[in-house]
Amino acid sequence: MATGATMARTGLRAALRFAVDAILPPLCPACGRPLTDDGAVCATCWSRLSFIARPYCERLGIPLPHDAAPGALSARAIAAPPAFGRARAAVLYDDVAGSLVHALKYGDRMEIAPMMGRWMTVAGAELTARADALVPVPLHWRRLFARRFNQAAALAAVMADLSGIPVLGAALTRVRPTPQQVGLTRAERAGNVQSAFRVPEAGRADVRGRRLIVVDDVMTTGATAESCARTLLRAGASNVDVIVFACVSGATVV
Repeated sequence: MATGATMARTGLRAALRFAVDAILPPLCPACGRPLTDDGAVCATCWSRLSFIARPYCERLGIPLPHDAAPGALSARAIAAPPAFGRARAAVLYDDVAGSLVHALKYGDRMEIAPMMGRWMTVAGAELTARADALVPVPLHWRRLFARRFNQAAALAAVMADLSGIPVLGAALTRVRPTPQQVGLTRAERAGNVQSAFRVPEAGRADVRGRRLIVVDDVMTTGATAESCARTLLRAGASNVDVIVFACVSGATVV
């Protein structure tokens, strides 16, 4: 829970941003060009975003060659089937997508969360149509205190408003402070998040027998999503899918 001092700092930063925005024009969160509307990207960055559409791997949601058959799986999904059912992403992770993620996570650009969450809702429509609740990937309390907000929870809140599906914000907790995943190999990422999550006793009733969707900003190797899914399934969830804003590609069709 946020302390009074934390809330005061957050309120002050929001007031300062409002004051700056009242004087200066809004800027593209990806490249910094002036915009006419806040919470958007410029035309140049929009044209460079790689929105994901079929054909893609039905399990991992990563793009496949244009001649792939409907329902095809990637070699990665066949070699190491994930614990979660299906994953979907709005865009491929590239320079523009990375800038948006960084702006939301570290740059206090909360005004772009509705845009990103809207794209995620469209990308994951077939998953939310059968889901009972959204579960944002949690931050450890120390990182949450330092960052002041959880970007996955912010995106899940937007998706909940658009889809009508509730958010289970307390269904999953991060019990171990894990180092940043950037620069780690696939095996190191998996080890980094192993046993990092837990369903608290108070949240088990909300999880048991339900179809859940794990929400996050980026999926690289899928290690975090895998760990969250396994934890929720062990607690009795009937199915776990994943929706992220951006994913790293690298699929080979089989």
